[in-house]
Amino acid sequence: MNILIINGPNLNLLGKREKTIYGDASFDVYLESLRKRYPDINIVYYQSNIEGELINKIHECGFDYDGIILNAGAYTHTSIAIADAIRAVTTPVIEVHISNVHKREEYRHVSMISAACMGVILGFGTDSYRLAVEAFKK
Repeated sequence: MNILIINGPNLNLLGKREKTIYGDASFDVYLESLRKRYPDINIVYYQSNIEGELINKIHECGFDYDGIILNAGAYTHTSIAIADAIRAVTTPVIEVHISNVHKREEYRHVSMISAACMGVILGFGTDSYRLAVEAFKK
């Protein structure tokens, strides 16, 4: 099984930014533990702060992978283009968020990409990614 994790803007700063919301560990530390937990799954990781690069990665991998786990960051709330990219590929996508966006600012309550995804997992910290892996395993 091949799963691609895509993180969007500012998620390269995990462990440094807003620790009360995002925790104090970098994503690289979490990714290593996730790969150890699922040695039978090839977990590829990609991060970009640029919307077009996220779209390009979805296009590049969206016909060959078994699943994409996407945390589009703030683009979740603004990007029709990312939603269109998800709809254009055959690989299923699960939208994830570290925080419970519904407990945050009102503008974060609306996702432009949820309707294009097979499901949404949010509010479980970085464990949201593990839950998405489990969903793909089933």
